[in-house]
Amino acid sequence: MQISVIIPTFNEQENIGILIGELQKNGGDTVREIIVVDGGSSDKTIEIAQKTGETVLQSPQRGRAAQMNYGAKMATGDVLYFVHADTRVAATFIEDIQQALQEDYQSGCYRFQFDSPRLILKINSYFTRFNRLSLRGGDQTLFISKTLFDELGGFDEYYVIMEEYDLLRRLWAKNRKLFKLIPKSVLVSARKYDTNGWLRVQIVNLIAVILFRFGANPSRIARLYKKLLNYR
Repeated sequence: MQISVIIPTFNEQENIGILIGELQKNGGDTVREIIVVDGGSSDKTIEIAQKTGETVLQSPQRGRAAQMNYGAKMATGDVLYFVHADTRVAATFIEDIQQALQEDYQSGCYRFQFDSPRLILKINSYFTRFNRLSLRGGDQTLFISKTLFDELGGFDEYYVIMEEYDLLRRLWAKNRKLFKLIPKSVLVSARKYDTNGWLRVQIVNLIAVILFRFGANPSRIARLYKKLLNYR
């Protein structure tokens, strides 16, 4: 097994160096490459990423789905591991993914916990232990075999928001038994909640999910999301 880690970035100078360092420390020879796919950062994200010695690409198109697809296209590993720049991976991610593959799973993600002591966010995190599609998201990271990713057609770039949810929805429709929820947690940034407040984020998230399920145009959902939240 060789893993290609793919990190979509946009103005992540505070996080990208830390994340790559953790991946390098814990990935060993099993991580074939770390691919940073930038969407037009105006800060020092690219400069910091380049100093790590890993592959840094400029995506032809901005947006997580497009950036992750571009990284997957360039990847040479047989397993893809998609990680957001503000997420801290489990130190055991190599062993966890290897075990899942040995159990005949071809994809999976982690639970998460926030980098915050706030009780309300701990309650949010608690529910990610349940293996329901509505509780999944890109912050939880996603590993998937390159073969299965290609069979699914990758991320649908029509979805400029909730792109991981759409991919998992298609994956589960194909065969839910191919997906494993790893019973460990990654650490997720609480910055969106710190900036906007818990209740506001919950309400906006609910609106976004409802619009998504009723088939609203993802570009419209994304514009509304950014209008209602102070969210990069």
